[in-house]
Amino acid sequence: MARRHWIVKSEPGTYDWERFVREGRAVWDGVRNAQARNHLAEMGQGDPVLFYHSGEAKQVVGVAKVARSAYPEPGAGDPRWVAVDLVPVRALRHPVSLAAIKACRELSGIALVRQGRLSVAPLEPQAYERILSLAKLQPD
Repeated sequence: MARRHWIVKSEPGTYDWERFVREGRAVWDGVRNAQARNHLAEMGQGDPVLFYHSGEAKQVVGVAKVARSAYPEPGAGDPRWVAVDLVPVRALRHPVSLAAIKACRELSGIALVRQGRLSVAPLEPQAYERILSLAKLQPD
């Protein structure tokens, strides 16, 4: 099965990239939007993930990957809610702002632009690679 590409969002005041790196692994849980939950359920081990700081920061700050595919969210009490485990791969030396993403015509259709409140969303491989190119990185 081909890898899929994703973007996840977190408020830096709640869970930031630096904490993620210190901890080395995160259970990505607490997603209560049905569409975002469905995206979590589709994540597969090894899938690349862009880590986006929402709120005032509004920028992609790092690359992660799915370490464990979707499983029932511990303590959720409802089997519909799932979690995945993510691990950090690398920080972006040049974070990519939402403004830069919106200014890029090739990225105008991504969920981050069209559905700004969605906390987990898929990315086409070309969009993932374009965001990395804006950060002056090569894709994995």
